[in-house]
Amino acid sequence: MSNTMYNKMWHQTQEALGALLDKEPQKMVEPQRNQVFIFQTLATFYIKYVQIFRNLENVYDQIVHPQKRILIRKVLDGVMGRILELKNEMVELELTEFHYFDDILQDLKLAPQQLDIPIPKYFLKEKLEVIKGREKILAQILADSGIDTSDMKYPVKSIPLDQAVKLIQIAERARQGRLRALFMKQIYLQEYRAKQSKTLGKKVTDTWAAALCIQKVWRRFRQCKTTEKLREEEMIFLGMNPPPLFNEVSATVIQAEKVDRLRNEVQMKHEEDYRDALVTIKNDLKLIEGLDIKENLQDQIRHWFIECRNLTGTFPDYPDIEEGGSAIIFSNKTIQQVIEDIIANQEEEEKNEKKKKKKKEKQPKKTKKQKKGTKGKNKEEDEKWKMSPSLFLPAMKEGCNTYKEIWMNKDESWNFSQDFDPELIKEEKRKELESEIRVQVDELMRQELKNLKLAVDREREHSAKVGKKKKKGKKGKKKEKKTKKDKDLTADRTIESLYKELVEEGLLIQALKVNLSDYIGEYSYLGTTLRQVSIEPMPSLLDVRQLITLYGIWPLGSAAVHEKAPLVKSLLLAGPSGVGKKMLVHAICTETGANLFNLSSSNIAGKYPGKNGLQMMLHAVFKVARQLQPSVVWIEDTEKTFYKKVPNAEKMNEPKRLKRHLPQILKLLKPDDRILIVGTTRRPFDAELQSFCKVYQKIILVPRPDYASRYVLWKQIIERNGGVLTSALNVSCLAKVTDGFTQGHIVKVVKAVLTDQRIRRQIHKPLTAVEFITAITSMNPVYKEEEESFKNWYAKTPLGKKRALAITGGSTEKAKDKGKRKE
Repeated sequence: MSNTMYNKMWHQTQEALGALLDKEPQKMVEPQRNQVFIFQTLATFYIKYVQIFRNLENVYDQIVHPQKRILIRKVLDGVMGRILELKNEMVELELTEFHYFDDILQDLKLAPQQLDIPIPKYFLKEKLEVIKGREKILAQILADSGIDTSDMKYPVKSIPLDQAVKLIQIAERARQGRLRALFMKQIYLQEYRAKQSKTLGKKVTDTWAAALCIQKVWRRFRQCKTTEKLREEEMIFLGMNPPPLFNEVSATVIQAEKVDRLRNEVQMKHEEDYRDALVTIKNDLKLIEGLDIKENLQDQIRHWFIECRNLTGTFPDYPDIEEGGSAIIFSNKTIQQVIEDIIANQEEEEKNEKKKKKKKEKQPKKTKKQKKGTKGKNKEEDEKWKMSPSLFLPAMKEGCNTYKEIWMNKDESWNFSQDFDPELIKEEKRKELESEIRVQVDELMRQELKNLKLAVDREREHSAKVGKKKKKGKKGKKKEKKTKKDKDLTADRTIESLYKELVEEGLLIQALKVNLSDYIGEYSYLGTTLRQVSIEPMPSLLDVRQLITLYGIWPLGSAAVHEKAPLVKSLLLAGPSGVGKKMLVHAICTETGANLFNLSSSNIAGKYPGKNGLQMMLHAVFKVARQLQPSVVWIEDTEKTFYKKVPNAEKMNEPKRLKRHLPQILKLLKPDDRILIVGTTRRPFDAELQSFCKVYQKIILVPRPDYASRYVLWKQIIERNGGVLTSALNVSCLAKVTDGFTQGHIVKVVKAVLTDQRIRRQIHKPLTAVEFITAITSMNPVYKEEEESFKNWYAKTPLGKKRALAITGGSTEKAKDKGKRKE
């Protein structure tokens, strides 16, 4: 796709975003009571924003113009933040983390796959060198300390000599046995043929009968092949089977990938040229226009002195450097407007003083009845739902306005290569140059004003100096107080040394390279239908994947989104073993380039003993996590940290070491800190519910795969392990039979069946479902009772209680109050 096509896509997306921004305030400002209508409006906006985000992300990744990319990035971050805000509104409205948009997607004529939320490629592209450098350092530290991950994956055990000789003898005897069996088979066949020839007594001499027999066999074989081919063609025509070479990568796709790589190189080159141009153009402007700007500013400020003296009888006070200098007075204003503002300010100050005196007299006369009346009104207003104010809409509107002003109707016929626009840089740098020169001019004009005041009235100058000294003294004291509060236990140590120590102690580990797209699953197409019949469906695997993107990957990947979006500090993944909880943790780190800290109770057992040791460990972990953000703090089997009763076997390990400290750590995390605490558990029922739910803000149930997900899982995992799917392999039967088995079970079975020898034999003997079913019989599935126990546990969490009350007919306000009390 050429640059013109991406430019066209950008213009279309920007127009769609502008239309959406015009519609949204109209529908969201009016208070509503109908919950179904509110959810549909929120869901519609959510889906439309996701479509805009998909297009914008694609455009930002492929467009080459550096100045356009700056604007697109600003709008892209705004759209991401708005999606997160809408998601938060839907969660508060429906009191559940999972939502279903089947009916809305049908109205908008969209496929469920278009609702999948992509991960912006710039998360990794912009810090690729940093991530590679960090990986090298981590690998070096692990190698030096003797904890090499490559050796850990494939450990080589030494075998005694006698055992090794015995193994070789067994293998040799097996080889000889196979050869002997083959030789005996040949002798048996020869004897069998000899017996047959004796019984017949004579050879078949009728050549015509032999030829007819051969013809019958050949025609039957050819007819079978043609009918098979016709059936395949029919199934392809009906859309039941994929066309030939469907899974193979075509030449056009390979060419497109090459073009994308070349475009990325051009992007980098244009950005470097743009950065160089920012410096060179500014220097040129300084030489050409610097003196003229200085003279104009001086004349403007002198004129202001004279006019103020003529109107008020005194010279004005010159604004301080901290206030902004003369830029405050002359920001986009003429001298006449400035003088009018001075007169208006004087009149307003006099009026405000009079009003304040009157209010002070009236305040104590308020009665208790009036207070009660206001409370009643607030309750009535609360009954109606209103959209909470957005922090991202202003940024998006600003981006749309700049697009309309600069890029919407801009003629770019001269800029075929899509390099930077020098005129836009000049406009930006002219303002910067003016502000820099203004600082110098302010110093000169302050001295000039002092000289004028000395000549006219010295008393005012003296009083102004005293006032400034007092103000400066107060500010200095405040700064001193702030510095006293900060405590650093490792002030004398570098981040590099702390990083090395944490790696050697096994607290900072290397994340596995797993993409979120590797977490295979399918959509739940019956979600809306089941909810209409008051049945709460189990979430699908792709619903879980979307939540991981929204709550984990987006905020960690983008600092602008993390600062303003609804803050998620901690995340809990609860589900049976084998459903991919650990994989999701590693996927978050891979997609965002985050560091992975392991604070599991089994991992920290015996490390940093005592209270001081624990405090030092947590301080070091979160200091490194802040400095090298984004970071993920992973607590595996997190229910052990919140045990109701610690088992005798685990008392020595002190699993509850972090219980008191985790809530304190969460309070210290700020919007600037891109740190996410992720807990994984397969037995959440063993933990104390109240303290458990206080630590983890978002709880995500990770279910066992349903039929649709199992069907996709079997197909893709077999193909990824070298298997070939043929008509002999009934994948639907496999998916049906393996109800209750998890992704972990399926992966183990496929790897056990698809050995190197079996992969080579596929040409002669295709794979069948029986091979996999016999291998899976030795494994225990996740029974429905276990899944129900997870659902029952989730119903006891704050959000689960609110949802249950809302379904049974209780008001959401009562549910919220109960949840708060129990928390």
